Amino acid sequence: MAAKRLPGILPPLGEEEALELSKIYSVAGLLHGGLKKERPFVAPHHSATLQALAGGGRSPRPGLISRAHKGVLFLDEAVHFSSAALEVLRQPMEDKKVMIARSTASYEFPADFMLVAAINPCPCGNYPDPQRCRCTREQVRRYLGRISGPLLDRIDICVEMGRVELPEYRKRSEADPAFGSAAMRERVMQAREIQEKRFGAEAIHFNAQMGVNELARYVELGGAERKFMGSVYERLHLSLRSYHRILKLARTIADLDGDEKVGMAALQEALCYRGIEDRYWG
Repeated sequence: MAAKRLPGILPPLGEEEALELSKIYSVAGLLHGGLKKERPFVAPHHSATLQALAGGGRSPRPGLISRAHKGVLFLDEAVHFSSAALEVLRQPMEDKKVMIARSTASYEFPADFMLVAAINPCPCGNYPDPQRCRCTREQVRRYLGRISGPLLDRIDICVEMGRVELPEYRKRSEADPAFGSAAMRERVMQAREIQEKRFGAEAIHFNAQMGVNELARYVELGGAERKFMGSVYERLHLSLRSYHRILKLARTIADLDGDEKVGMAALQEALCYRGIEDRYWG
């Protein structure tokens, strides 16, 4: 339910984005009734094949990954997708495109999407409740291990969703106006304006698109923050990719809070979203 709300929180499609998306759906034979004006939400079944996700066929057409361009690709029960289907996501998540090679030609389809994956914490779904879960530590490790380390390394945010009692949910949703999608979208739009001003005429528009040079320019850490991140890098055995992703996420958290500099609080919050490998046995 939370994943389906994301398109309503994301900024509306720009004109160029709408044209790009409409071209993809036109090539796929799925464009009906004019330009696509809303961000797509694509939720394939876990039995989806590699070809269904990446695209292809005798006359190659965009797959489900490309149909999620500028929107959300949601994998429910992600551990039940085949390893081949999951691993095909790695290149598009980095390069924002899908490459399909044939003996006669190569095809390139845009694939700039937000990946959202949902999984249970264990085979029975009740971990770590000792009263309801009977899974062993090894069973939990093997279950979560169906998602490879390199793929997890490309996931910026991991959030554990606990069970919410209905009276608590009703009380919070009625009392907190920031609980709704409209208020969340307003905060997102404010952060987006900050990023547009920051990057100006540069080729990038969002924090997630920053390279090493941009990170050095726009994420200036103080002495205490540099020392903290250095110790975190060594202690968690981070890859450079993970380290850079944490900095980008911390920059976005600071933007959402209206902070000009990335401080300790933003870095610590970004680290709280590390992947399931750190959460369960790191």
